[in-house]
Amino acid sequence: MKIYSVIQKPCLTEKGMLLQEKENKVVLKVNAKANKVEIKEAAEKLFNVKVVKVGTANMHGKQRRLGKHIGMTADWKKAYVSLAKGQKLDFLEEL
Repeated sequence: MKIYSVIQKPCLTEKGMLLQEKENKVVLKVNAKANKVEIKEAAEKLFNVKVVKVGTANMHGKQRRLGKHIGMTADWKKAYVSLAKGQKLDFLEEL
């Protein structure tokens, strides 16, 4: 799998920001078929940081309703990427 298709976008939530400040972890939305090794390699090459550990979680889609029709949002995968001490990756500084 190519590194540009592994990492899709950052998860900019309150929980993710707290993890980034306190534990030096970054939360990313990744391809559902990507494994931890591919996520680690992609993060190191794309963001030029040293990754210590990667944790993943499969997120199930939620039921949504539009009028009388009921549908589901897509399932997706979340990755918790732990950075080495002294490394920093902040998506909001670059904006």
